[in-house]
Amino acid sequence: MKKVIGIVLASAVGMVAFAQSGTNSPYSQFGLGVLSEQSSGFNRGMNGLGLGFHEGNQVNYLNPASYARLDTLTFLFDAGFSLHLTNFEENGVKRNAKNANIEYVVAGFKVGRKLGFSFGLIPFTNVGYEYSSTSALTNQPGSTTLTNTYTGTGGVRQAYLGVGWEPIKGLAVGANVSYMWGDYDRRFINSYSDASANSVVKQYTVDIRNYKVDFGAQYTAKLSAKDYITLGLTFSPTHKIGGKPEVQKILTNSQTNVSDTTSYGGDFDLSIPNSFGVGLMWNHNDKFKVGVDYTLQQWASVKFPSFETEGGVSTFALRDNLLTDRHKFTLGGEFCPAPLSRKFFNRVHYRAGVSYTTPYIKVYGNDGPTEMSASIGFGVPIINVYNNRSFLNISAQWARSTSKNFITENVFRINVGLTFNEMWFRKMKLE
Repeated sequence: MKKVIGIVLASAVGMVAFAQSGTNSPYSQFGLGVLSEQSSGFNRGMNGLGLGFHEGNQVNYLNPASYARLDTLTFLFDAGFSLHLTNFEENGVKRNAKNANIEYVVAGFKVGRKLGFSFGLIPFTNVGYEYSSTSALTNQPGSTTLTNTYTGTGGVRQAYLGVGWEPIKGLAVGANVSYMWGDYDRRFINSYSDASANSVVKQYTVDIRNYKVDFGAQYTAKLSAKDYITLGLTFSPTHKIGGKPEVQKILTNSQTNVSDTTSYGGDFDLSIPNSFGVGLMWNHNDKFKVGVDYTLQQWASVKFPSFETEGGVSTFALRDNLLTDRHKFTLGGEFCPAPLSRKFFNRVHYRAGVSYTTPYIKVYGNDGPTEMSASIGFGVPIINVYNNRSFLNISAQWARSTSKNFITENVFRINVGLTFNEMWFRKMKLE
């Protein structure tokens, strides 16, 4: 009972933390925000690799088919958080920012030899930015200046329940069913230094309450007595997720301090795209594992709302060509000298990975930033008189996002995940 209460409390803390933004990126003002990695502690050491991985002592929610290969006698509980240090650079001007937040809270267990379950809380997108620009309306000294201020907060989270089943030896299938919820508030403020000039505020809001389904499959083939190869496949179908996007345009008269508000939208829904993933993993004697993943998200086929004014008439409606297909390539692996050794360093898992990701957003008609990233990590066994199966997963990741004529971001992340591995289902024998 104490363990169950602990899990409930940890999940509640996770839900509160998810209400906070996990980014400072100005690019989160476009689309649904910055897409989250959606990977757990051991994946992040390999830069998010995992479509072909099935670990008996780790929850791999990147591919729900992996739940079928969880250890039979254990209950896994995994929680992770991260620290982000970001440097922004544009036209020789640099700024730094930092934040920290809980990334995920998940659990997994087997209910039979071929059936595994998982549940948890994970992020989907993050919105968080605040910046401004000031310019003079004329070149004359003392002229009126115009200040544009951009702010945004929010994000979308997922609470999922997943199942993995191995109907025949070597083949596993699975699915995650998620409840998605979240909102964002993006504001654009147009103000002047001249007290007689009117100010304009545009407030964009969305409130999402919907579902998401992810399917997965893994097939493992034996190459030799010590070598196995696993093919992993994932698919998430497109569908509408609601949201009812709305814009309020607030014009304030500086002389009378009276505001006039006009609302647009509120009568259409947002959508998420078809997503496909394929991964390959080679396992040599459970000591050396290397893999490659490719994912495609077809955002180009998704319409997204945009506020436009033409001929004095303003409209807020779903439009084409505001998003683009997102491709991600990842290569990584891990090495553990001797998983069953009594020597501490022989049981440490050493991990590394690299990725290349194309954008899903467009910035004022141009493609958003491409990202190149790399990570290293360690899976450190926790060994004491009470437990010798749990792991502390620590990784460091560097990511560089660049877009022609726009801001360059350099992000350094420290990820920490703690996996508790408890033998809840072991049958005790009396002598």
